[in-house]
Amino acid sequence: MNRFAVVLIAAVFFFIYAGINYYIGLRGWQSLGGLVPWMGKKVYWAAFWALALSYLAGRLAERFLPAGVAYWMTLVGAYWLAAMFYFLLIIFALDSVRICIYVIGKVTGSVPGGFYNNPKLAAAAGLAVLITVAGIILYGTWNARNPVVTRYEISVPKQAGVLKQLHIVMISDSHLGEIIHNGRLNHMVEIINSLQPDIVLMPGDVIDENIGPFVEQRMIDTFRKLNPPYGIYSVPGNHEYIGGHIDEAIHYLEEAGVKVLRDRRVKVADSFYVIGRDDRAGERFTGRKRRALSELMEGIDRNLPVILLDHQPVNLDEPAQLGIDLQLSGHTHRGQLFPNHLITGRIYENDWGLITRGTLNVVVSSGVGTWGPPIRVGNKPEVVEIVIHFKG
Repeated sequence: MNRFAVVLIAAVFFFIYAGINYYIGLRGWQSLGGLVPWMGKKVYWAAFWALALSYLAGRLAERFLPAGVAYWMTLVGAYWLAAMFYFLLIIFALDSVRICIYVIGKVTGSVPGGFYNNPKLAAAAGLAVLITVAGIILYGTWNARNPVVTRYEISVPKQAGVLKQLHIVMISDSHLGEIIHNGRLNHMVEIINSLQPDIVLMPGDVIDENIGPFVEQRMIDTFRKLNPPYGIYSVPGNHEYIGGHIDEAIHYLEEAGVKVLRDRRVKVADSFYVIGRDDRAGERFTGRKRRALSELMEGIDRNLPVILLDHQPVNLDEPAQLGIDLQLSGHTHRGQLFPNHLITGRIYENDWGLITRGTLNVVVSSGVGTWGPPIRVGNKPEVVEIVIHFKG
């Protein structure tokens, strides 16, 4: 993508973002401005734009600002992104109802004229919206910090050496960085260790765009607290590429004891295979296409179980046709913020949970972390526990 196209896309995004925020800010002042007459319009708008632009400013200027300043700007701005989303949904819905009432009132003359410009009614509506969004943010913050364990049991009609079953723990989309920090990772590790898995599998987006916090907070040492008998395996996700530090991310994960399978496969305990595909987004950043799954399957003993890690759950016909027994994916976050699951459910054949395609089992996780807003609404962060029963 050439520089002009990048600048054009960025400009369009900024104007849309600014327009949405102006709409929210205008409605906020119109409904609640009368309750804070001491503030004044200029102070209100200065404070509003400082809040609305804090995430963008914190991310763009993090190399030039003191670390603490950039962190708090990004954190506050990340919460605003979620608040902005719900303010937009609710205010737009209320405005749509108001317009419908106005049209009906004009046609029928059944709505009193004072209804449309009633400051007390506007203030009450504004406060109700503010309290509702605040409640959503508080709940979503608590929800995002309390992952659940989701358990699946599946059968694979193959022998796996001496193994009768395999106990897998899967975590995806942890997005480790400034916001999902080492304290959160410690909690994830405690949950994983409590489940005593045979193997830990991580289908991508382990590290967020900025690799600095992973190194500075010694998350490497936290990962080393994991010691499953058959190891820890991961694949790159799109965010490891977005940050522009894919090689460094792989290096530090390997140092932490995580084997990163970037278009590679391993035979584990002479009993089953784990195949790791490079993320399909990598081509956009490196110009290099990922290897075909058929190529990665060449020479595999297909009498043994085959587990595939692929960050994005797309083109499920391919692994089904090639005899993969279990695919593990993430990426979707199941929309992260309600009702975005309606969109991910349309984009992906499976945006969350377990589905089967012939002998293929596909498990897609909603993820254990968050990206952008550190909140979840309408879905749970999860650590996924899978028990495979082999029946050869």
